[in-house]
Amino acid sequence: MESKRSYMPIKVLFGYLALVALVVIVGWFLYSENAIYNKLEDKIAFEKTKILKVSKLFSNVYKTESLARKTIQNNSEKDFKSYLTETDSLRSRIDTLKQIVTTDYQKVLLDSVTYLLSEKTDNIRQLKTIKNKAEDEVSVNTAIDEITKMEFKLRKLELEDFTRSPNDLGSYQRNVLQKYVDYLNQNIPDDSTNTLTKQASDSILANSKKLLSDVKQKAEKKKESLNFEENKLLKNEIAISEQLRKVLRIIEREIIINSIKNNSLKEKSLKKVNEIVTASAIIGLLLTVVFSIIIVSDYSKSQLYKKQLEIANFKTKNLLKSREQLISTVSHDLKTPLSTIVGYSELLGNSDVNTKQSYFIKNIKNSSEYITQLVQDLLDFSQIEAGKITIEKVPFSLSEIIDEVAKSIQTVYKQKNIDLIINIDEKLNSKIVGDPFRLKQILSNIIGNAYKFTEQGFIRISAYIVEENDFFAINIEDSGIGIEKKNQKLVFEEFAQANENIEKQYGGTGLGLAICQKIISILGGKLNLESTFGEGSTFKIKLPLLFDTSAILPDRGQQEIILNSEKLTFIVLDDDINLLNLTTTVLKQQKHQVLSFTHAAQALETIRNTDFDFIITDIQMPKIDGFLFVKKLKNETNSFFNNQPIIAITGRTDLDFSTYTNAGFSTVINKPYSPKILLETIQKVLNKTITHEDNIIKTEEQVSSKNYSLETLKEFLGNDAESAKEFIRSFIENTKLNLKALENAVQERNIAEINSLAHRIAPMFRQIQSDEIGTILKKLEQNDLENSNLESLYSALKSKIDLLFDTLKREIL
Repeated sequence: MESKRSYMPIKVLFGYLALVALVVIVGWFLYSENAIYNKLEDKIAFEKTKILKVSKLFSNVYKTESLARKTIQNNSEKDFKSYLTETDSLRSRIDTLKQIVTTDYQKVLLDSVTYLLSEKTDNIRQLKTIKNKAEDEVSVNTAIDEITKMEFKLRKLELEDFTRSPNDLGSYQRNVLQKYVDYLNQNIPDDSTNTLTKQASDSILANSKKLLSDVKQKAEKKKESLNFEENKLLKNEIAISEQLRKVLRIIEREIIINSIKNNSLKEKSLKKVNEIVTASAIIGLLLTVVFSIIIVSDYSKSQLYKKQLEIANFKTKNLLKSREQLISTVSHDLKTPLSTIVGYSELLGNSDVNTKQSYFIKNIKNSSEYITQLVQDLLDFSQIEAGKITIEKVPFSLSEIIDEVAKSIQTVYKQKNIDLIINIDEKLNSKIVGDPFRLKQILSNIIGNAYKFTEQGFIRISAYIVEENDFFAINIEDSGIGIEKKNQKLVFEEFAQANENIEKQYGGTGLGLAICQKIISILGGKLNLESTFGEGSTFKIKLPLLFDTSAILPDRGQQEIILNSEKLTFIVLDDDINLLNLTTTVLKQQKHQVLSFTHAAQALETIRNTDFDFIITDIQMPKIDGFLFVKKLKNETNSFFNNQPIIAITGRTDLDFSTYTNAGFSTVINKPYSPKILLETIQKVLNKTITHEDNIIKTEEQVSSKNYSLETLKEFLGNDAESAKEFIRSFIENTKLNLKALENAVQERNIAEINSLAHRIAPMFRQIQSDEIGTILKKLEQNDLENSNLESLYSALKSKIDLLFDTLKREIL
C-alpha cells in the first residue's frame, strides 16, 4: 500500500512539470512570433513612410509640371525661377528617398527621375529661347505698321516708334530695325519746312516696306522652323513628364507590393500565434483532464488506503493497549508470588541447610531477581511506550546520587577485582534541579552493565559541565569485553544483545539500555557509546543543567511554611499534570517521598505494594473520580490501607464539607490553593486539629483583582525563576493541546467531553487567579450546555487565553 501511495506525488510532480514545459514551449514560440511580428510591423511602418514620401514626390512633380506650363505660356523669367526652385526641392526629396529604399532597382529608378528632371529643365530652357525668337516676328510686323503710318508724317524716328520694348527683341531683329530707323532718319529733309517731295517720300516708304517685307518673309520661314522645334520640345516635355510619372508609379507600386507582402506575412504570423494559443489551450486542457483523472483516482485510492490505515492503526492501538494491559496485569500478578519466593528464599537461606540445599536456594534467588528485574523493565518500557512516564524537577545532589548508585552496585560485585574511580567536577557540588529517581535508574543500568561485562580492571565515572553551563555530562568507562562496531547500535534496541553469546554467559533482558536511551531523550539529553572490542566501552550521558538557586538563596516566605519535620511518603493523584507537578514539588522540597499519578488505577495498583503515609487526590477525574477512588481504596481486602489521611483537592463549590468527610476524606482543599495552605492543612491533619472552619474556603481571600497572579506558583516552586519559566512553558503547551481537544468537542457538541476538558483546564487558571478565563470555564463545566452558544464561548475563551499567554511569554519567558 505504501509503494502505491508513493506514486501519487510523483504523478502530481510530472503533471506540474508537463504543464510547466507546455507553458515554457508556448511562451518561447509566442516570444519568437512576437519578435517576427514586431519586425514586420517595423517594415510595414517603413514602407508606409516610403509611400508617403513617394506621394509627396508626385505632388512635387505635379507642381513642377504646373510651373513648367506656366513658364512656357508666359515666357516669364520669374515663373522659370520658381520652377527651378521647386525642381531643386524635388531633387532633394529624391535624394532622401534614395537613402531609405531597399533595392538597387529602386535606386536606379530614382536616378532616372533625377535625370528626367534635368532633361526637362533643359527642354524648358530651349522652349523659352524659341519663344523669345518667335516674338521677334511680332516686332517686324509692328515696324511695317508704323512705316505705313509714317506715310502721312515724316520726322526723327526712334526704335520705340516701331516696338514698345526694344530691349526684349532678339539681337537680329533689333539690329535690322535699328538699321532701318537709321536709314529713315538719314533721309529726313533738314529744311525748315521739313517736307519731302511726293516722289522722294514714296521712294523711301517703298524701299522701307520692301526691306521689311523681305525681313518678314525670312521671319515667317524662321517662325515655321521655330514652331516645328517648339512642337517637338512640347512633345518631348509631355514625354518626359509621362516618363517621370511612370517611374514614380513603378517605385510606388513596388513599395506597395512590399507593404502587401509584409501585411500578408503579418497576417500569417497572427494566424500562427492564434494556432499556437489554441493548440496549447487544447493540450493544457487535455493534460489537466488527464492528470485530474489520475489525481482523483489516486486520491480515491489514498482515501481508501487512509481508511484502511486508520482501521489498522485502531487495531494497532487496541493491540498496544491490550499489550500494556497484559504487561501490567502479568507484572502485577508476578510481583506478588515473586515477593513470596524471594522472601521464603531468604528465610530458607537463613535457616540450617546443607550445601546442596544452599546451592538450590541461591539459584532460586538469582532466578527470582532476574524475573523481578524483567518485570520491572517491562513495566518501565510499557509506561514509556504509552507516554505515561512522569518527570519530576526537584533539587538533588549529583555527587551523592552517583556515589550512592556506584557503591551499591560495587557491593554486589565485590568478588570481582575491579577498581571504582569517581571524578566529579567541583562546579557540580551544588544542588541541581532534575529527576533523581530517573537518573538513578539510568546510572543503575549503565554502571550495572559495566560491572557485569568487566571481570577485572577498572570502572571510571566522570561528571563535568559542558556547552557553556547548559549541560552536564556523565561518562561511564570500563575495561570490560567491549562491543564490536557493527553491533554497537543493537545494544539500544529492545530485547537485543550485542551477540547471541552475551545472554547465555551474562544474562539480561536486553531492555535496560533501550529504556535508558528513551528516558534520557525525554529528559532532553543524549546517550552515546564509544567501544573497542576486547578493550572496553564508554557510555556518555549528556543532560540539561539547571542549578538549584533556592538552595543558595532560600526564600524567607518558603522557610516559614516548613511545618512538619517528619519525612513521609505521599501518594498524589491529579489528572492535571501541571497541578500534579506543583503539589509534588512542594512536598519534595520538604524532603518527603512522593509517588505521583495522573490515573487512579495506577495509584491503586502501586498502593497495593507500597507503604505510604498520606494521600492527596483530585476529585473530578476521568473513569475513576476521587470519591470512587476512596471507595475502592477502602474495599480492598488486603491490609495495605490502614485509614491513612486523605485530603481532597477540588474546584467544586457545590458540595458541603460533610460530603467529603462522610466519603472518608480527612479534609478538603479548594482550588486554587497556595503551598502554605497545603502544608498547613497537612500539618493540621497530622496533628488531628482540623476543623470545619479550617477548610480551604478561606482561600477565597487570596483572589486578586489582577488579570493573573503568579505568586502562589512562585511559592510552589520555591521562587526559582528558571523553574517558573519551565513550568509556564509546560503549562502553555499542555493547555494548547487541551484547547484543540475542546475545539473538536465543541464542533461535535459533545457536552460530556466539554465538561471534562473544561474541568481539566480550569484549576490551573484558577491557581494563577485568571478570573475571566475561570468564569468561562465554569460555564463550560455545567451540564446544561445544549442550548448555549458553544462556539462563541469557545471563541471568547481562546481569545482570552491567547492574550494571557502572549503576556506570559512577553513578561515572564
